Amino acid sequence: MNTAVVPVLRSVARTGPAPYRCYQRRWAQVHDIRFLSQHQKASKVQEKYREKLNQKAREEGLKNVEELREAYSDKIQQLRKKAMVPGVNAPLSAQQPPTPPNVDSSIPFQPPPTPEPQVAASPPKTPKNKDGIKTLASFIDVEKTAELPKKEVESIWRLRHISDPHSLCAVMNTDTYQRIADSARKHPQFILPIPREGQGAEIHFLQWTFPSPTTATVLFTHLAEFKLRGEFAQPHTTVTHHLDLAERNGVVLMEGRVMENRGVSVEEGKWLLMCLQKFYGFEPHSATARENAGKRKRLMEQFSGGDETFKVEELLEEAEKVP
Repeated sequence: MNTAVVPVLRSVARTGPAPYRCYQRRWAQVHDIRFLSQHQKASKVQEKYREKLNQKAREEGLKNVEELREAYSDKIQQLRKKAMVPGVNAPLSAQQPPTPPNVDSSIPFQPPPTPEPQVAASPPKTPKNKDGIKTLASFIDVEKTAELPKKEVESIWRLRHISDPHSLCAVMNTDTYQRIADSARKHPQFILPIPREGQGAEIHFLQWTFPSPTTATVLFTHLAEFKLRGEFAQPHTTVTHHLDLAERNGVVLMEGRVMENRGVSVEEGKWLLMCLQKFYGFEPHSATARENAGKRKRLMEQFSGGDETFKVEELLEEAEKVP
């Protein structure tokens, strides 16, 4: 995250106390589970065979098990050495600490896909790029669709998503997307409000990523959660723009999804997308619209530059304007 936006984030909303589950109990202790299991196992073994060991000691002319153990100490050590496996029986202090897995990713909040078992009768995998983002080929036959007129492409795309109540989809002209993408590269992070009746507005953090030449993704997260968890916060809405048909057909296909039980409805997800286009790609056609576009551009520059004069009230006002 750009450190320049930190002062603005701090002035946007006060972070409340962390939920109870986030507190660490100071009296918690960490035990070596190998010691516990081996110690308990050894005790049970000794208890089970103590009588037989005592009998063996008497047969050898010894007083008790301790003298029997001392008499066979050399043989016991030899057997232990043969049973040692490097890296397994060594104490924790003698072992190398585990190396954490590589968590660096150009797409935050999204772990790499889990490999699926190869079964002869299983259907083919959904096409994805190296960052786990679905490609356009996972939704439609790209080559065949590219041969169709623009209107038919739009109809096919909308029909493809009409059965999913949590789906978001849209079709935009290539030049409209280009304006949005140009602004996104200058301002890859921003905040947008969702008005709440009688409660003011709820602020949401958005982040742009460009995982491949043919995809651009936007992640929407509650600002409060993002401030608490950073890039490990879980997005409630994810939107991907597919550029596969941008040159041949002049359209960019957008698809996304509002996650269930994340505190945002599908209608609110649509509102965020409308605001996104209003701030990032709106093309003014009147004097009033040009004035509003200038105010929105200034707000984005203030946020990206960490300007403390950035005001959420102005953000909400511009988000609610029609043009």
